[in-house]
Amino acid sequence: MALVGCLLLLWYLGLAAVSYWALSILRHSAPDPVATLVLIVVIALVTGVLSYRFGTRQLLASLEAVELPRSHAPGFHRRLDALESRMAVDSPTVLIARLPMPNAFALGSARNGVIVLDRSLFRLLSLDELEALAAHELAHLERHDAFVQTLAYSGFRTVAGLVFLVLAPLLMPIAGAARAVAWMRGNPASWSRTVFGRLLALIEGGVMVAFLLVTLVVRAHSRRREYAADDRAAAVSEKPIALARALRTIDRAAEPSRGLLATLYVQTDDEDSLSRLLATHPATDERIERLVERTRDSSGRTHRPMR
Repeated sequence: MALVGCLLLLWYLGLAAVSYWALSILRHSAPDPVATLVLIVVIALVTGVLSYRFGTRQLLASLEAVELPRSHAPGFHRRLDALESRMAVDSPTVLIARLPMPNAFALGSARNGVIVLDRSLFRLLSLDELEALAAHELAHLERHDAFVQTLAYSGFRTVAGLVFLVLAPLLMPIAGAARAVAWMRGNPASWSRTVFGRLLALIEGGVMVAFLLVTLVVRAHSRRREYAADDRAAAVSEKPIALARALRTIDRAAEPSRGLLATLYVQTDDEDSLSRLLATHPATDERIERLVERTRDSSGRTHRPMR
């Protein structure tokens, strides 16, 4: 077991040496810091664009969504046309699908957007509510929200990879020493309880906390974009109460889901604090209260006597 521990230590030291060698080559062959930063940003952008394009196609293919003809929903299409004339978006492709729960979401950009609607929405919502919900999705397209979120996650993955690459020469020897000591003691499973194992856990914990903070910032931005889309939809459609009713109906009809599409759906309110911080959507009650308050403020201005 001591021999195995020594071999493990040599293996990890070898990996650390290879990592250090690779970093040395990159450091000597890399351009100046500004050019390096530009290169990293370009790589993140290209990765994000490719991920978004292929991911969008894969998602739509998995949904087996079909286009909604004008002849099947002429009233909805007329209202959609009216919304488009007031917003900086081209006419999106409207698809209907059988989603795991009643909802709608937007993909693409203002020039080449797609709105996906669950079939049950045409049964659950009135025409005014459908219009307000469509205005919310058009607001996402108008601001390129889905694309921006994808770029943010792409940048996050790029930074995570760079951090691991930089820390590899340090982490490999520590991990090797922890496992070697555990084998030499005759208890390989106890490597995490050694001094080196605790040090490794401390470093990894710090990195994870940093990544968690970045994730919280990205998710908070996503929730702010939902509020902004609500405000834009209420202003364009002039039907904030209809949007509030649509959100309430969807919330009541929704069932908990942890599948691939979970982050695209309105979140229910029976969640703990951490789940709310990590959610991409604000609580439905908070969104509804903001829309109702907007209506109250608007009514107050309308009925305020002139002086």
